[in-house]
Amino acid sequence: MSVFKSPDEIRVGVVGYGSAFNMGKEHLSLMQNAGMTPVAVAEIDVERREAATADFPGIQTYDSLNSMLEHSDVNLITIITPHNTHCELAIKALESGRHVVCEKPLAINTEECDAMISTAKENNVVISTYHNRHWDGCILEALDNLGSGMIGDIYRIEAHMGKYNFPGNWWRSSKSISGGILYDWGVHLLEYSLQIIRSPIVEVSGFVVTGHWASETVWKEDTNEDEGFCVVRFKDGRRLSLCITNIDSNPPEGQLEITGTEGTYIFGGANWKSITHEKDRKIITKGRNRESEGWRFYNNIADHLVNGDPLVITGEWARRPIHILDLACQSAFENRTLPSKYA
Repeated sequence: MSVFKSPDEIRVGVVGYGSAFNMGKEHLSLMQNAGMTPVAVAEIDVERREAATADFPGIQTYDSLNSMLEHSDVNLITIITPHNTHCELAIKALESGRHVVCEKPLAINTEECDAMISTAKENNVVISTYHNRHWDGCILEALDNLGSGMIGDIYRIEAHMGKYNFPGNWWRSSKSISGGILYDWGVHLLEYSLQIIRSPIVEVSGFVVTGHWASETVWKEDTNEDEGFCVVRFKDGRRLSLCITNIDSNPPEGQLEITGTEGTYIFGGANWKSITHEKDRKIITKGRNRESEGWRFYNNIADHLVNGDPLVITGEWARRPIHILDLACQSAFENRTLPSKYA
C-alpha cells in the first residue's frame, strides 16, 4: 500500500493520553521519529490534554474520538485505551477512512479482530497492532541463536511469567476490561513464540485457577483469574504452552524455555542461556541479549504507507495470539480442547 509521498504527510494522533506509562507521549514521539507529523490527541481527562499540549506545543486536543474524526485531518490514529474498547474505537476510525494502530492486544476475542480486519479491508486502510516487542533484543537474539542450530530441531516452547503476588487494583486486573490474566503479558510471549514456531495452529486447550485473590481485590467477581494456562498444538506436531500466574511460589527461569533435540534455550528480557551436551558433560553457555529495536514498528508503518513495503504486523498476524487466548478462555470454560479457526 503506497498512499503518501513522504512520511511527514502522515498526520498522526492518539486516542488516550493517560498517565500510565506515559504511553501517549511515547507513541507520538516514536511516530515523529519515524518522520510522521503529530497533530491530534483525544483524551477525556482535561489535565492529560494539558499535558499533551505541553509535550507537543500546538497539537490539537479533543475530548473524544468522534470530535477528533469530525474536526481533525489526522489520517493515522493509534488507540491507547483499555483492551475492551479497542474494537469499537478502531471501527469508527477505520470507517472514517483513517489508518489505525491499536495498542496490544488488538482486541479481546476473535470476533472483534475479524470485524476490525474486515472493516479495514472494506475501507482500503491499514489495521495494525503495536507489537513493538516483535523487535525486542531477546527475541532477535534468540532467532539468530536458534537459527544457527544451537539446540537442534525445536519441538516445544514453554512461555511463562508470574510469581506469588497480589494483583494490582486497576483495570488490567478486571477480566471484562482486560480479557483476563493471559492477555497482558501473555500476548507478548505468544507473539515471541509464534516467530519461532512457524506452523499452522491446530487446537488449543485452556485451564484456569480462580478464587484465591478474588474476594480481596476491588474488582470482586470481575477480577482476573489467579492463573491461566494453555497448550497449543501445531500442524507439524510441535507444541507451545503459556502460563501467567499470581500464585506461583517458585516460578521457572526466564520468559521462554525452548527445547530442541540437542539442548534447551532460555531467555528473559536481558539475558539468555543455552544448555547443551557433549557426551556425558552438560555445557551451559550464557549471553546478553542485544538492544531492542522497537522503533522499527513505526518505521515499518511509514515505509508501508509511503513506499509500499510489506507490513510486518498485519491484522491477521496480530489476530493469531488473540485467537489462541480466546480459544484458551473458551476451552477452560467448556472443559474441552477446541479446534483453531485460523491457522
